[in-house]
Amino acid sequence: VGSEMCIRDRPGRAPMSEDELRLPVARRLATDEIPDPLAFLMNAEPEIEGRMPWSSNMTFLATLRCEGADGPVEQRAVYKPVRGERPLWDFEPGLHRRERAAFLLSERLGVGVVPPTVIRDGPLGEGSFQWFVDADHSEHYFTIYEQFEQLHDQCRDIAVLDILANNTDRKSGHCLLAGDRVWAIDNGLCFSSPYKLRTVIWEFAGESIDEEILDRVAPMVERVPVDIAALLDDDEIEAMQRRATMLVTERRLPDDESGHRYPWPLI
Repeated sequence: VGSEMCIRDRPGRAPMSEDELRLPVARRLATDEIPDPLAFLMNAEPEIEGRMPWSSNMTFLATLRCEGADGPVEQRAVYKPVRGERPLWDFEPGLHRRERAAFLLSERLGVGVVPPTVIRDGPLGEGSFQWFVDADHSEHYFTIYEQFEQLHDQCRDIAVLDILANNTDRKSGHCLLAGDRVWAIDNGLCFSSPYKLRTVIWEFAGESIDEEILDRVAPMVERVPVDIAALLDDDEIEAMQRRATMLVTERRLPDDESGHRYPWPLI
């Protein structure tokens, strides 16, 4: 297992709670070398490898390292520093907080579709560090839907997450296929107060939402979890409660009657 260097709190970095270390996706990705993926993301030393292509904001591939019991332990991560954000008219600076909130919401819903994501300091200042998914980049949502029927439930889970998070930019290429898992990445453009869902996932419109997920959505009608609410503005919290109310009332995935709720480009 990794040494204490990976797990213990480091100066200037928020400690990981016991609840966080038990989150579903963290358990699924845990290995003997990295038993607590979130703690590793938070505490290992980052080194930037290079800039990720085709990103509108400055996004970097980083390697995180610490010394383990049997030698160095490494894991790649996607690093999005605040200082590299392009100004947007409809979102305040700080998209890294929304990346983190989307991860926490995915875990609260029990769907585990967003890779582990933390907020911490990095070589270019504060930003989000997200576990790098070693995916098959020839695949995306449209190919996954057409070729892998057994993965449709995971796509439905992403659809529910995106409605509750009010994702304005769920492109096909933001759904990554790695083994038998579909991962939802690039979640920075979420949680705005005005309802402006933009997604490519409409094939399940009108279908019933899984009752277990609805049971997890229901408490958010009255109260958004504190760890998520702390990352959002008051009006965004209230808007999320309205979307939760819509989901538990309708109990079905909504349709796009306008035909305009697609992102651009699609992939």
